[in-house]
Amino acid sequence: MENLLQNLQAKYEQVKLGGGAKRIEKEHAKGKLTARERIDYLRDKNTDFLEVGAFVADGMYEEEGGCPSGGVVTGIGYVSGRMCMIVANDATVKAGAWFPMTAKKNLRAQEIAMDNQIPVIYLVDSAGVFLPMQNEIFPDKEHFGRQFRNNAKMSAMGIIQVAAIMGSCVAGGAYLPIMSDEAMIVDKTGSIFLAGSYLVKSAIGETIDNETLGGATTHCEISGVTDNKYDTDQDCLDAIRKIFDKIGHNPIAGFDRAESRDPGMSGDKLVDVFPTERVKPYDMLEIIKGLVDAGDFDEYKEDYGKTLICGTARVDGWAVGIVANQRKIVKTAKGEMQMGGVIYSDSADKAARFIMNCNQRKIPLVFLQDVSGFMVGSKAEHGGIIKDGAKMVNTMANSVVPKFTFILGNSYGAGNYAMCGKAYDPRLIYSWPTAQMAVMSGAAAANTLLQIKVAGLKKKGLEISPEDEKELLDEITSKYNEELSPYYAASRLWVDGVIDPRETRKVISMGIEAANHAPITERFNVGVIQT
Repeated sequence: MENLLQNLQAKYEQVKLGGGAKRIEKEHAKGKLTARERIDYLRDKNTDFLEVGAFVADGMYEEEGGCPSGGVVTGIGYVSGRMCMIVANDATVKAGAWFPMTAKKNLRAQEIAMDNQIPVIYLVDSAGVFLPMQNEIFPDKEHFGRQFRNNAKMSAMGIIQVAAIMGSCVAGGAYLPIMSDEAMIVDKTGSIFLAGSYLVKSAIGETIDNETLGGATTHCEISGVTDNKYDTDQDCLDAIRKIFDKIGHNPIAGFDRAESRDPGMSGDKLVDVFPTERVKPYDMLEIIKGLVDAGDFDEYKEDYGKTLICGTARVDGWAVGIVANQRKIVKTAKGEMQMGGVIYSDSADKAARFIMNCNQRKIPLVFLQDVSGFMVGSKAEHGGIIKDGAKMVNTMANSVVPKFTFILGNSYGAGNYAMCGKAYDPRLIYSWPTAQMAVMSGAAAANTLLQIKVAGLKKKGLEISPEDEKELLDEITSKYNEELSPYYAASRLWVDGVIDPRETRKVISMGIEAANHAPITERFNVGVIQT
């Protein structure tokens, strides 16, 4: 675990450099702050910042020189005491150009803001779409244009959006700050136009420099496109703080919070207790006690459906309902042994009922995943495992209380779905460095893929030696294991990030605080339940 956490910290420190030290120096030479420096200056001192998508595009676009963190920094923080989503283009990475994953990350940030009805601050500094990949970012529903649709939708929802143009802002990207409630600009370094001077010259033959075309003076004094101009990044960020200092308060959802207490075990002990060996059984109740206030956990139906643990607790004072996979082998009242990490009919039935209770009582749900999947075989099928699993998926999918998911270990197949994977709209979803996400385990998948490959070769009349078969298995296993990595998932935004287990309480607390900004207006309804 220590090695995994050191690797996590090293990867994060590298990500924070963006395009590298030389590019950072170039930004400073222009009198500009970097994206992370802007966020640090803007947000309230000595407050938490929950980064979303730090490892986006990790290992991707290598033929283009890479795109650390997707070229944009996003996260939930506090400005003048108000919780908000901050989105800052990183001009050290390809001049802040938009890659396909940049668009996906921006849309995720907007989705979080919309779900939780928290304000958004855009710190704009981008050269626009990365043209060599325009076909992967421009025209589709979840591409570049969706962000402007979201700007309009958020405005109609009453969600505050404030933008600062602190560098380039060109072409279609120019609509983002101007569709915000207020748009400010930094003099001499900020510029905004639909087409730059070169394109203007090419298109209509007009010769003009970029500053005259779309600089701060032009848009604050002539066009009225921007509202106010500022001499420095710091002045502009100070102005945003003043705006947020005077924002009114909206109704809240009313999730219950008591005085926070320390967890049942120290964070260091929690890290020690959790096994890194994938097949090693452990008692998930110990992990839960290390996450909840004072280790106090009120378990629901503790003697029934034991491979899923359900119960209520508090995390940093917030009331939560926890659904977690038990990883040790358990024994039913009938004497049947059940494997840890597997969802059986009785455990799915229990979880469905517990999830309904949490919706009835307005208690946010926390899912702790270490799941191999649902039980298989004739006994499980004849017992109606699909029906019971469907009931659990139904109640979880239709939940109206906010959901938060953490992948601690395995996250395989339909188990990922039932335990509120990304497809089921968790408000936040994070992995521990020990996580693995795939249709099935690496060993099972590799052997299955090998059988398919060998069968295909035999159909062609080719025989494969045991040595060649082993080499092929090693090749398949290596590729599949790479795809199991939590960083592979984080790079594609299947999860919002990879965190130190000791950060879990912070994510839950900030997540529920954000969710508390959005009153529940939808009635809980499961439709046709599978009885």
